[in-house]
Amino acid sequence: MRIYILLLIGDSEGEEMKKLMQIDRDDLLVKALRRRELAAAELLVASYGDRAYRLASGIAGNARDAEEVVQDALWNVVRKIDTFRGESAFGTWFYRIVANTAYQKLRHRPGRDSEISLDDALPLFHENGQHASPIADWSPSVDDPSRQTELRMALTAAIDELPLDYRTAVILRDVEGLSNVEMAESLGITVANAKSRTHRARLFLRKRLGSFMSDATAGVAAPSPE
Repeated sequence: MRIYILLLIGDSEGEEMKKLMQIDRDDLLVKALRRRELAAAELLVASYGDRAYRLASGIAGNARDAEEVVQDALWNVVRKIDTFRGESAFGTWFYRIVANTAYQKLRHRPGRDSEISLDDALPLFHENGQHASPIADWSPSVDDPSRQTELRMALTAAIDELPLDYRTAVILRDVEGLSNVEMAESLGITVANAKSRTHRARLFLRKRLGSFMSDATAGVAAPSPE
């Protein structure tokens, strides 16, 4: 039935319908958690477990830490559900708990002080806003099946290089698909700050992928030694 509704009302209204349906599901979930219903925890995992793992994995950078973050975050949601006042969407409140849990995990991990300086790694621009160095258009290579696995690995490595705040922002915005407003609410920052973090993170990732593609192209083009 739902697919027929979406076909009839169109994409934009379909997206609005999906948001309303999500709000209804979240409302039922919150009520079940507050009533301490036995099935509430299972419903929480079914609804948000995968999202929690994607965010935790992106922040933590490895599966074991991500699994621990998810377990702790889900328990925190259950334990703190009475503090959810509904001033923001349940999903944004949930993401904030996952992100904060991951931050706490990383603070106790050795070697995090060695994060790169994003200012030093970003591409340079002239005063008129143009790139100081020529930017090669490697976008057609993205659709090359032989490159996609390598590109995914390069992108994952580049995301892991990002400072924590920027890594979280780009995961929420570009992986989880949150709006700038939702991301700002999840991280407890202004919308302007959220946009800035995402923009700077994307610039960094583009530079890293550009370097990867340039090296890969040069390697393919280089003649084999006789």
